[in-house]
Amino acid sequence: MLQLAIPIPSLPGRQEIDIEMAVNGQKQKMHFRVELYRWEDCVASREDRIECIQELLQDYGDEWMIYHIDFPTEEYVPLTFVKTIDWKRQRSLMMEALMTKPSSNQ
Repeated sequence: MLQLAIPIPSLPGRQEIDIEMAVNGQKQKMHFRVELYRWEDCVASREDRIECIQELLQDYGDEWMIYHIDFPTEEYVPLTFVKTIDWKRQRSLMMEALMTKPSSNQ
C-alpha cells in the first residue's frame, strides 16, 4: 500500500487522528491513534524490547492494530495504530484496483 507522510504536531499523551481523503474522487476515512509506551512500564521483559511491546499491548483489543513503530528512545517507543476496519477496507480497495487494472501486455 502506498504511504503519504503527513506531519502531526507532537503533543503529550494519546493523539487521535482522523483523516478524510479523496483518492481518484473516491472519499475515504482513516482513523489513527498515536501513543507513547514507556519502557519502564514493562514488567517481565525490560531487556527484550519486542517482548516488552507485546506485553504492553496484550490487552489492547481487536478494534485497533499496529500501523507503525516509530524510532524508540531510551525512555519510550511511539506506536501508531490504525482502526482495523479501516485497514481492511483499504486492503480491499487495493485488491479491487489490482483486479480491474488493465494488463500492460495488451
